[in-house]
Amino acid sequence: MLTAVARYFNFKELNTSFQKELIGGLTTFVTMAYIFIVNPKILEAAGIPFGPSMVATILSAFFGTFLMGIYAKRPFAIAPYMGENAFIAYTVVNVLGYSWQTAIGAILIGGILFTIITLLKLRSWLANSIPDSLKIGFAVGIGLFLTFIGLNETGIITIGVPGAPVRVGNFLNPTVQLAILGFILIGILMMKKIKGAILLGILSVTAISVFFGISPIPEKVIGLPPDISPIFLKVDLIGAFTWGFFAVILTVFVMDFVDTIGTLIGLAYSANMLDEKGNLPEIEKPMLCDALATVFGALLGTTTTGTYIESATGIEAGARSGFSSIVVSILFLSALFFAPAFSIIPSFAYGPALIIVGLLMMSPITKLRFNDLSDSIPVFGIIILMSFSYNLGIGMTAGFVLYPVFKIFSGQRNQITPGLWILAVLSLLFFIFYPY
Repeated sequence: MLTAVARYFNFKELNTSFQKELIGGLTTFVTMAYIFIVNPKILEAAGIPFGPSMVATILSAFFGTFLMGIYAKRPFAIAPYMGENAFIAYTVVNVLGYSWQTAIGAILIGGILFTIITLLKLRSWLANSIPDSLKIGFAVGIGLFLTFIGLNETGIITIGVPGAPVRVGNFLNPTVQLAILGFILIGILMMKKIKGAILLGILSVTAISVFFGISPIPEKVIGLPPDISPIFLKVDLIGAFTWGFFAVILTVFVMDFVDTIGTLIGLAYSANMLDEKGNLPEIEKPMLCDALATVFGALLGTTTTGTYIESATGIEAGARSGFSSIVVSILFLSALFFAPAFSIIPSFAYGPALIIVGLLMMSPITKLRFNDLSDSIPVFGIIILMSFSYNLGIGMTAGFVLYPVFKIFSGQRNQITPGLWILAVLSLLFFIFYPY
């Protein structure tokens, strides 16, 4: 049985094992478990009830990640995107005044469009048209973004004041001290090449925080999931098919389109999964998982789902096949009943892991041709805007716009592929119609 499973997931070819995949899956899960609480909390601001939203979040993450493992055979986890959920809650509903049902309608439309163009292999064609320099930008930008998230989640860096938007946190705070300890511990374990270093670091900091009463022990470990019926199939497609809603649909479409392409390529680049042409083989398979998960999630009542950059922690821990995604999906499903137990892992425990992985993902920058400004300026735009706008999609779309501009003025128009022209136009439309 185990031999057949190993053969199905190409363990020998990928130089992996059940131990590596299990550790990788566990690592990805613990760095992503926060989404079960954070996503419904954000969507609660749009009027979507917390309990049903949590169930929708978990089920959509399970569905997408399981599909990613069994069909695409990739070590990438899927869940509702951060950023898109905030856009729906705070901009579409609270600022523009649309109902959450209409907003979810836009998500469903986007998911259906993604499914169609993925089956037509248009998305994979566009992905394969992206030049190597932008792929480097995606990988490095994701790394810096992960680092920024980790610094913020741990409290090492906090929100500042106008004129100085970020500042150093309170190093006398026990949670910040534990985060620094976790960072040092994970770094040392990785230097010593200890297997499961990231997972050991996260669990060690969690155990210390519980022992000293910093993290409370949940009152109950297991419980039945809330009823999802208040949001299940509550999609307003009629309201979404209006001209006034076009800007919202375009924004949702482009953000997910670009996020998925950039995240898949960035993760694959850092994990050495790209082929000799710099492309991710059979990229349409993980893209189809993303598209179907978005449709499934919208029907459940949650926002756009896609590949999570936190998958990089599992990849760094050894995950190389879809079996790790199966592990993550099973843990996602168990969260329906064990959510209180999983919530015990504090942000200052998994934050250091994000910082460390961010460092490792920045290594491709050494392959960038800094002496060619037509390459380096668009990449620089990608990296800084990903982090400083706190939005992956903003940085990626900026790169697609900047690249052809600088290639034209450098006399290298021949390096702009037809697919890249399409991505540039889509990105430009995104910036024009974005409801700022």
